[in-house]
Amino acid sequence: MRLVLFEPDIPQNAGTLMRLASCFGLPVDIIEPCGFILNDSKMRRAGMDYLSHVHMTRHTSWESYRSQPSTGRLVLLSTRAAVPYTRFIFDSGDRIMVGRESAGVPDAVHDSADVRLLIPMAPPARSLNVAVAAAMVLGEALRQTGGFPAVEG
Repeated sequence: MRLVLFEPDIPQNAGTLMRLASCFGLPVDIIEPCGFILNDSKMRRAGMDYLSHVHMTRHTSWESYRSQPSTGRLVLLSTRAAVPYTRFIFDSGDRIMVGRESAGVPDAVHDSADVRLLIPMAPPARSLNVAVAAAMVLGEALRQTGGFPAVEG
């Protein structure tokens, strides 16, 4: 399983997402351009000392990301999706993607995802913070696939 960040534009969220990935032992793909410099101090503060443990791959564009060989389904978290993540069967090879905090993903990216998932919310709520959304969905995906790191003791 992988976490994919599409053109993140808030450094604190990117840092939090990388910390999340580090804690779960997940690699991260960052599709640029970002709305900040990747070594931004706000991102480092949010990621704390976990960032050095993240296996991160940077892609210069969506086209660059799509041209790389990949396995597994591209699973997009989207407010425009119809399938709740709680009704989806995850696979250990899935690539969970979140979009930009300010605008999600363009239609071409939305349409090219293998699966689009929604987090059910009470009206009039529209969306969650991307780090919160990713944590919820990754937690369920790792639970279903037995992918959580082993607990020692």
